[in-house]
Amino acid sequence: MSTALDLGAPIATGRSRLRLTRRGRVVFTALAGLPLVAAALVVVLNGGLAAAESSTVGRVATAFDYVTIQSGQSLWQLAETIAPTSDPRDVIAEIVSLNQLPSDSVQPGQRLALPNEF
Repeated sequence: MSTALDLGAPIATGRSRLRLTRRGRVVFTALAGLPLVAAALVVVLNGGLAAAESSTVGRVATAFDYVTIQSGQSLWQLAETIAPTSDPRDVIAEIVSLNQLPSDSVQPGQRLALPNEF
């Protein structure tokens, strides 16, 4: 059982070319462009952060007067002491905002910055 081998027949050794359809080109382009879009987003987002940081560079540091809360003292009493002609509610709101207090209650020994306008 021997089989004859035809040595004169051409052997297919050529490479097949990759052919992309229109849809394939769109997908390939989208995948290639994805890192560029991500890099652009990073630059834009960091650029906004840098702009926010640069706006604080020109500010002058403000010195505040500080007061230490005494036992039994409330923000209302403090507000009446530092600004007797102003509405105590406005003064308390400024103190709470300036010191980033969670509420208007204070503890003895707590040190608070006072707004400059009072």
